[in-house]
Amino acid sequence: MDSKHGQSSFATTHWSVVLSAGNQASPDYTRALSSLCEAYWYPLYAYLRRRGYDKQQAEDYTQDFFAALLERQGLGKADPKLGKFRSFLLASLKNFLADEWGRKQAQKRGGGIKVSSLDFDDGDTRYSRELADGLSPEKLFERSWAQAILAQALSRLKAEFAAEGKQDMFEHLKAYLTAQDAPYCDAAAALNMTEGAVRVAVHRLRRRYGELVRREIAQTVATAEQVDEEMNALYAALAG
Repeated sequence: MDSKHGQSSFATTHWSVVLSAGNQASPDYTRALSSLCEAYWYPLYAYLRRRGYDKQQAEDYTQDFFAALLERQGLGKADPKLGKFRSFLLASLKNFLADEWGRKQAQKRGGGIKVSSLDFDDGDTRYSRELADGLSPEKLFERSWAQAILAQALSRLKAEFAAEGKQDMFEHLKAYLTAQDAPYCDAAAALNMTEGAVRVAVHRLRRRYGELVRREIAQTVATAEQVDEEMNALYAALAG
């Protein structure tokens, strides 16, 4: 990708999801809101669990937080000039937890807006696997955020392969995104390709995946420079 195209792409995508979700007049409001909730609810849920809230409390507070944020149009306060959406979201949750009046209001309205796509059973299963890692609530939030970014990018990569009728190739090659030294012979046999062709396909897969990860990050930061900062933060969170 040449620099001119890269700058143009970044200019049209950074913070687009956040800004659309904060503006109910936007035609992309519903889609953007759904995207935000589905992508980022688990890091908030995991943070709450690590803070000591039980499963039901964490579920309720996650739902109520999104409801309060939307009812008060809190996402409209997410100014890309102020920094990273990751930081904005966690700070907003901490403020929500400190706001006793806000919690009581959430209880009065019966939990507010319910986001039906949130799979809390799966979230609790995921959290149970993280009980022994000893991370602080903030560190667990950062790692869960990084994992959410990667999951979003992987989902988009899978959709691209499906659009080209290459679902089977994706399923056989996706393991190579993390298995750097895995042999190519099994995938070559399954896909009726030479090992050299598989090697080229894996190289392209990894390159496209990296591009999609950067694109996901670009939607939640203010500048092109912050994409690199967030990439470094992502790797650090996953390694920590």
